[in-house]
Amino acid sequence: MHDLAPWRRRQGLKQEDLAHLIGVDVSTIKRWERGETVPYAYNLEKLLGLGFQPDRHAPEDGALLPTSASRERPSLQHKSGASLNEKQEHPSTYVVQDRSNQEELTRLLLQDRMITAGMGGVLPEQLDVTRFQRLLDIGCGPGGWLLDVAQQYPHLTSLIGVDISGKMIDYAREQASAQQVSDRVEFLVMDALRMLEFPDAFFDGVHMRFAHSFLRVWDWPKLLLEVRRILKPGGLLLITETTLTSTSTSPASSSLKQLLAQALTQAGHVFPEGIIEGLPRMLRQHHFEPVRTHLLEITYHAGTPEGDLLIEDLKRIYRTAAPFLRKWVRLPENYEELYQHMLQEVRAPDFVVQWPLITLWCTC
Repeated sequence: MHDLAPWRRRQGLKQEDLAHLIGVDVSTIKRWERGETVPYAYNLEKLLGLGFQPDRHAPEDGALLPTSASRERPSLQHKSGASLNEKQEHPSTYVVQDRSNQEELTRLLLQDRMITAGMGGVLPEQLDVTRFQRLLDIGCGPGGWLLDVAQQYPHLTSLIGVDISGKMIDYAREQASAQQVSDRVEFLVMDALRMLEFPDAFFDGVHMRFAHSFLRVWDWPKLLLEVRRILKPGGLLLITETTLTSTSTSPASSSLKQLLAQALTQAGHVFPEGIIEGLPRMLRQHHFEPVRTHLLEITYHAGTPEGDLLIEDLKRIYRTAAPFLRKWVRLPENYEELYQHMLQEVRAPDFVVQWPLITLWCTC
């Protein structure tokens, strides 16, 4: 919104004056004028009321301003869930390029169950859940984790999940309605790489699981700035990530895992020094103080419920992520044969996978 600053000066207003009139912090006005973010709908309504006329034909950095229809209702999004960015999907950085892929939706639901079971629950036992009134899940996919939170903690009354995929969000909304928690859980289409369309100091907690699947190393700083903005002072950021160093008794599975790790590295999703050192460093650089860092190695065995979920996950990921792999690494000519070997090996009764994870709690 580079047209905001010239308009403000023509009105004889300082940034502090405009901030007072709109009811936001001066830093928010500065971000708008630099084009780093755009106003959410009800702040844009206040600007329009002061006489500001944004240039809708030249959105900053591809960001979409609310339409006249959204101005009729001064809220972030309509109850239908249509977001400011929903009509314009931007190029995907996610490892599965097809956002409408039904197999990937199924895989993510299985993975949520698998990881949550391996971690011993949706939230760490040591965490004081009473501190949360409003909780955001970034990259929520089909909503499995957030819906589990709603069921396990009925006192949490404002749970919001955002994802760039309209298909994932549609499914999550259907499940929220079916589970009769839609009065407490809301799912919105939103591109976290562009902006988080929420007011300042809005959330008590923000959760991200496996964000490396869509975040490149250079995407973290901008997202962390947005997370800091929307978290209340003392709010908590909860992150769970994989070290990409899992080991397996299946040679074929290990080879495929190595291809995926190479592709993620080539695409820029992997910290040069590794996630264990790189992510805490990035968090401290952006003024997040780690309260707790926990390294966890989950072991999955064939014939167990969690092991069966992992096998279903493996069967799907090397299909749904195949276009991503082809884009970033040279696949071996025997890729299909390798995949079929993996399917046979993971069915062995002695199949075992050890999967290291890192969880971090941070305050800002």
